[in-house]
Amino acid sequence: MHRRRPRRPSLWLGGVASVVAGTLFVVFPGSEGHADAVPGTGAKKVAAAGATTPFVTVEAESGMLAGAARVRSVKPGPTAPTAASLETEASGNSLVELKNTGDAVTVPNSSGKSANTLVVRASIPDAPNGGGIDASLNLYVNGTFRQAVTLSSKQAWNYREATTNPDDPKAGGMPYRFYNDFPVRVSGDPIPSGSTLTFRKDSANTAAAYDIDSVDLENVGPARVQPANSLSVVSYGADPAFGKDSTVAIQNTVNAAREQGRTVWIPQGKYLTNSLASKPLDFTGVTVDGAGMWYSTLYRKSPLPATSWRSQTLVGSGTTLRDIQIDSNAVWRGVGGTGGADYGINASGAGGWLVQRIWTRHTDANWLSGTNGLVENSRTSDGYGDGFNINNGNTKNPDKLGDNITVRNNFARNTGDDSFATYSDAGASGTNGQVTAAKILNNTAIAPWWANGLRVAGGENVEVRNNLVNSVSSNSALDIGVFGDTGHPLESATISGNVLIGGGGWNGVRHGVRISSPPSTSLYPDAYTNVTLSDNVMRGAFRAGLYIDRTRVNATLTGNTVDGPATQGIWIASGVTGTGTFTGNTVTNLRPGQVATQNDSPSTFRITG
Repeated sequence: MHRRRPRRPSLWLGGVASVVAGTLFVVFPGSEGHADAVPGTGAKKVAAAGATTPFVTVEAESGMLAGAARVRSVKPGPTAPTAASLETEASGNSLVELKNTGDAVTVPNSSGKSANTLVVRASIPDAPNGGGIDASLNLYVNGTFRQAVTLSSKQAWNYREATTNPDDPKAGGMPYRFYNDFPVRVSGDPIPSGSTLTFRKDSANTAAAYDIDSVDLENVGPARVQPANSLSVVSYGADPAFGKDSTVAIQNTVNAAREQGRTVWIPQGKYLTNSLASKPLDFTGVTVDGAGMWYSTLYRKSPLPATSWRSQTLVGSGTTLRDIQIDSNAVWRGVGGTGGADYGINASGAGGWLVQRIWTRHTDANWLSGTNGLVENSRTSDGYGDGFNINNGNTKNPDKLGDNITVRNNFARNTGDDSFATYSDAGASGTNGQVTAAKILNNTAIAPWWANGLRVAGGENVEVRNNLVNSVSSNSALDIGVFGDTGHPLESATISGNVLIGGGGWNGVRHGVRISSPPSTSLYPDAYTNVTLSDNVMRGAFRAGLYIDRTRVNATLTGNTVDGPATQGIWIASGVTGTGTFTGNTVTNLRPGQVATQNDSPSTFRITG
């Protein structure tokens, strides 16, 4: 018999609401945390926060439990987490655990559409000696068995600071990176809207535990057809059946299309790209179209442990890349390292580039430099680095300026570093140019297993608007300042309309949002961080809601809401110099003994307004 779990306050799906300058932000059930601004009487208009996606996410903990299934969760309280856990890495910091035969969780198809695909976010245990296991979990639709879903931990369960390799559970490391997204093609008819999906551990499902975080439901349309005036990679010898390597054939197609002024077509299929060619795939100057991110996959199968392996996909001036998935067998972090990881896409070029509707999985960062680049309507999941990082290539190069790069309406989950970031590096000699006019707009960042949801590390005229961050395991929901001793200062940034849930993770002493400046060892030790934050929601931090430290900061805060932090609402550490212009901000739902604003630098950091 099904039993409904007791209702509890949720950090997101299921009715998050925060008031910002008269505007009510509501996160509706099944919306993947897309927070809409609902104007009330006299309300100020604030744009919706987060990406608009073609799928709807249902959190497992919102479902009905059967057998001995239980909800595991962590929430802000007197103590913050000191180590990674299944709870800290879960979206909403909650999951459902199935350990016994008959344990089950039932969730609805609340998407309003029939679902022909699912993405199940789940974790199963590692193998005793590392390397992971495979195990199935049974899916029932409206109480009738539909199919077994295959899960795996072979690309999960890394061990921080292990003395042998990051995949070794017996080398003294802290376990983390527990989850993976598992795309599922629904067998038989699509699952109608309003139907129930039950995930049940039956006798054939042999993992010791199944930890279910969430389920995405999507109605994927038919595969796209070949565009006119395009060259098919299959005609040049690429194998869509994954039987032989296709790297050289794909590159030959690109080269021919470049010479002939035509485009490249990657038909439906899965293409093996494990050739030890001297260069990665280079799409510079060409339009490359796939049949869709659920249909055309470039799969990197690095020989592990990898040696001098580079499997990134290069996007250069004049490139348009659309409608493909890039996946790999990488097992731990390290660009070109032994774990097999490399950049998803590496974009540069003074002539501009465009990336639309791609999905990178099990890759390192999508590394974005150049001038006038745009990536939109894309996804990244289960990464080993940043989700999308706007940068200047860590070099002085006219093709890698980091000027006017926009990241818009993208979805990132389970990234291995900042989900969305700007990174302006001056170089050891300080000669690299400043990143300018970077824009991070209307994106969603869910449960990065390392680092921050959003990171603004240097730059000029940076805009971070209307993004949603939910559930950050190790660091902060948003970190503002610089990166490293060679990082350029943050000359100016506008951070507005974002919904920032959680932060204050286990990696040292972290907070919901942090603002800092270059350290004394920096190339710019006297530089100030200059930032304006307006109409943001900072909710449910595991320590202070907003923390300002080290050492020179000019911050303007207008119309922000800090809601329910574990400690102070706004905390200015000792030793900070600068100014704070604070107007119309609200700190609410403080815990007993905590204060709305604590200024430990009253003589050097003057708050006005």
